[in-house]
Amino acid sequence: MLRVGEKYRHLAHDARCGCFSPDLQKASRRLEALSRRGFLSGLAAAAVATGFPAQGFAQAEAKPIKTLLRKARLFDSKAGTVIDNVQVLVVNNQIAGIDRTNTPPPEDATVLDCRNGVIIPGLIDAHWHAIFAAVPLNLLLGGDPGIIFAASTAEADRTLLRGFTTVRDLGGPVFSFKQAIDAGMIPGPRIYPSGAMITTSGGHGDLRLPHEIPRDGGKLSGGELLGGSAIVDGIDDLKLRIREQLLQGASQVKLVGSGGVSSPRSPLDMTTFSEEDLRAAVSVVEDWNTYIAIHAYTPRAVQRALKAGVTCIEHAHLMDEETAIMIAAKGAWLSMQPFLTMEDASSQSGPGLERIQQLFAGTPRAYQFARKHGIKTAWGSDVLFSPELGPRQNIMLTHLSNWYRNAEVLQMATSGNAELLGLSNLRNPYPGKIGVIEEGALADLVVIDGNPVDDIALLENPQKNFTVIMKDGRVHKNIL
Repeated sequence: MLRVGEKYRHLAHDARCGCFSPDLQKASRRLEALSRRGFLSGLAAAAVATGFPAQGFAQAEAKPIKTLLRKARLFDSKAGTVIDNVQVLVVNNQIAGIDRTNTPPPEDATVLDCRNGVIIPGLIDAHWHAIFAAVPLNLLLGGDPGIIFAASTAEADRTLLRGFTTVRDLGGPVFSFKQAIDAGMIPGPRIYPSGAMITTSGGHGDLRLPHEIPRDGGKLSGGELLGGSAIVDGIDDLKLRIREQLLQGASQVKLVGSGGVSSPRSPLDMTTFSEEDLRAAVSVVEDWNTYIAIHAYTPRAVQRALKAGVTCIEHAHLMDEETAIMIAAKGAWLSMQPFLTMEDASSQSGPGLERIQQLFAGTPRAYQFARKHGIKTAWGSDVLFSPELGPRQNIMLTHLSNWYRNAEVLQMATSGNAELLGLSNLRNPYPGKIGVIEEGALADLVVIDGNPVDDIALLENPQKNFTVIMKDGRVHKNIL
């Protein structure tokens, strides 16, 4: 509930105040009725409804905005090669032309001299948590939406300035946050939202406090009210919670199939949903023309999900070769995170420390299996509960060079991840091509001072090496 400090309480509730009126009292009651989850949503909707200046609306009403990036090299994210002497014309939010003939710029175009820098598509993180990435767990459990969304807003801007123009959010109350970014209220990446991660009692994501156990009938826990998770223990409730996320705008649904590291009472070896449960879940998302991404570390959890028809496996760090062969045979996606050392994870102790060390040991083997068996592999960072880890998002990407050539690393974080996002089908919130630089694609571009195909470490210092960052045709950084 919204609270007013004692010093100003009379402004809303004191009948002796000259500005008090029945209408004001009614408005005050409406404000107090806003839920924690609805606060930002209401703000965003009101801003849009009252004409809050947004890039998309401004471009539609004004004459076309043209930007020419010239004297550049271009990374072809499909071929994995760099093309010399290229210029790219952007009109509004799309790439309108690419040529190597040094055609004079249109008279009304803004010209950016890239000084032989390499233009790559905006980077895509396939496993991100826009609300939870930079918020320590103790603050999150406190449930104060003000500090949570303040931290998330700052992190969204930093994420964009690290060159990530798109993220797939795999768990969190992100729907209204996405709306605020899309409306131009705050800077941040495109978000493919999942909404609440759906788990079982005791599964990863069940962060209920002791006083919330046992569940009091249908009463929701604090984490569920916030929208971070949904705890279900039957097929009917599972279907209900899936449909609720889709109703709010989920582009894909996140299920939890095993234990996890950051849920202290959910051991890695546990398995949550039955195969029957998972089949029911798959039937719902297929009816909505999208897909399920399932959190699963162990062979048992991964294989159960595959048998039920799940098409995207998250993590799988503990998989064996039999499981890898099955992923490849099913044509499913593997969305992996290259966790290698404690520098890549938020501080852990006790069971969490033991579990994260298991993942460190399993990471190289999982990538070896992925390469050996030709598994369709996506990349994500999965930064969680730590403002200190955010800047390592780019380093997590360059970790891939332990198993992939530099060009392949760039392809995975651009056209490869874009192909995975395409599984959202009719639930795709951003019609248009991303992850590529070609005519008609959305203008998400990063100019790098140097050639990352030769030196992938250039990605690790975006503040210095990323000279231009453009998302949806709008320049968010230019230090040329």
